Amino acid sequence: MGFSAEWLALREPADHAARDAALLAQAAAFGGVIVDLGCGTGSTRRAFGDRGAGAVWRMVDGDAALLRLAGGEGHCLDLNDVAGLPFAGAALVTASALFDLVSADWLDLLVARVVGLRLPVYAALNYDGLMTWNPALPEDAAVVAAFNRHQRGDKGFGPALGPGAVVHLAGRLRAAGYVVTEADSPWRLGPDQAALQAELLGGIAQAAGEAGFAGAEGWREARMAAVDQGICRIGHRDLLAVPPERVVGKG
Repeated sequence: MGFSAEWLALREPADHAARDAALLAQAAAFGGVIVDLGCGTGSTRRAFGDRGAGAVWRMVDGDAALLRLAGGEGHCLDLNDVAGLPFAGAALVTASALFDLVSADWLDLLVARVVGLRLPVYAALNYDGLMTWNPALPEDAAVVAAFNRHQRGDKGFGPALGPGAVVHLAGRLRAAGYVVTEADSPWRLGPDQAALQAELLGGIAQAAGEAGFAGAEGWREARMAAVDQGICRIGHRDLLAVPPERVVGKG
């Protein structure tokens, strides 16, 4: 798994606009030491903004170059080593656009650690498998199906959960007694985000082609011809999971 700083910068405005505001505010209220997994260049920290004032950000990523841009307390680590993640003294674990890339086994190990430490989890911008465009094209459904198959391939953590990540994570945390709240956080991209749409279309078409859809490049070309007028919606889900003893108003 790897992402460029340029791609992360291009998508950040859409990410910030998409996050569910209520869940973000609730997550920021925990304060203290926040461990941000797969932090990239620090977009989650910037999304918290003033709401995260006073928090100590423990930034975790396997890419040292991205970590240098992230701010906070950098930890260059292999995220596959779940037992080695720096959770000591933490108040909150966050991850954005990460859990759809990991395997069920990896996520189960993470859940076991956070539950054992009674840590809240804020997981934002997890792809949910839903993509739509206006105007529609006849090939859209086939492209989405092929892309979703590709999303379940190995992204560096074993066979990825892809669009099933939030369902899996929410189920495991609810089974552990956590109070779990979910919300939609879709990208809504219009002509003013043509550059992001163009990059996105290239990535979708490449993945769909690798997953066996022969018409992926023709679909990309047709979509690119209308990118200055087209609108697309890319579905994501946000999740906040809190041990019952830490829910506001209880205990």
